[in-house]
Amino acid sequence: MRKSIVLIFTLLLLVLISGVSMAQDCASPDVLCVGLVTDVGEVDDKSFNQSAWEGVQRAGEELGATVEFIETQDAKDYATNIGLFAENGYDVIVTVGFALGQATAEAAAAYPNINFIGVDQFQGATVANVAGLIFPEDRAGFLAGALAGMMTQSGTIAAVLGTDLVPPVVAFKEGYENGARYVNWDIELISTYHPGGLDVAFTDPEWGATTARQAIDLGADVVFGAGGKTGNGALIETAGAEGVLCIGVDTDQWETVPEAHSCLVSSAMKLIVPGVFELVQAHVDGAFPGGNYVGDVGLAPFHDFDANVPQEVKDRLAEIERLLIDGQISTGYNPGG
Repeated sequence: MRKSIVLIFTLLLLVLISGVSMAQDCASPDVLCVGLVTDVGEVDDKSFNQSAWEGVQRAGEELGATVEFIETQDAKDYATNIGLFAENGYDVIVTVGFALGQATAEAAAAYPNINFIGVDQFQGATVANVAGLIFPEDRAGFLAGALAGMMTQSGTIAAVLGTDLVPPVVAFKEGYENGARYVNWDIELISTYHPGGLDVAFTDPEWGATTARQAIDLGADVVFGAGGKTGNGALIETAGAEGVLCIGVDTDQWETVPEAHSCLVSSAMKLIVPGVFELVQAHVDGAFPGGNYVGDVGLAPFHDFDANVPQEVKDRLAEIERLLIDGQISTGYNPGG
């Protein structure tokens, strides 16, 4: 009995902190409710969490869904935060990031009538009410690396990355390096993972800035920032360096990190917004796909740098993308290696 009272108190406290509304009757079949639980990064991280939330917001606008989010402050709260939505009858729960995979699987087993979307959560076995929204990050990284390899003047490029505990980060890194080597075999690469764990690796812009500066001091004239707010710190630091380009990640960071406009030539995008929306739409249509759902990737527009990217570079990038899609060239990334 005492444990039940503590759980109820905890859920009510989370309601107050997160702003989750109880005004709608989410248990009603006539009301569509979609909740999102972030990892330890904020929902406005200008990258990964924000893109997923924008996909949920699109469902609110186009499907008339009631949408809410909870920002996770500590990894130990993943299950509790998911449970807050589940206990209040939400139809779809989106959990963002590799680190929430176990908590998502456990919640899906406990609430088989709720559909779960796990962003960046590879599904080893198919469960009817869990869709892992995954992306070929190595392909996006390969394109970014090819761009960097063709745009560098110094012959040295860098990548400032989140933790290697997260497979998609490793995929971005491996793809980036191999894409650069594909167009310029002799290129020098400076790739640095954040040394911390999942709780800090994506929320450390100061480390990202310092690491980018170190790479620039070693001659890098293109910097790829791939690590949430940590990567954003690298982009913003690079913007202050004359003659150095930067490449964003996950979304078109021209729209989300204006401080980097002076260096941001493109971004290696995972099209998270449409991927999340498509899965919510599938729920509405009664066609929710259990297992893995592969989203699209690509390079963002060059924006103000369009005139600075030679036509031959644009043409070769288009050719490389076609060859990647057709399977005629490999990114060299081995998930099991």
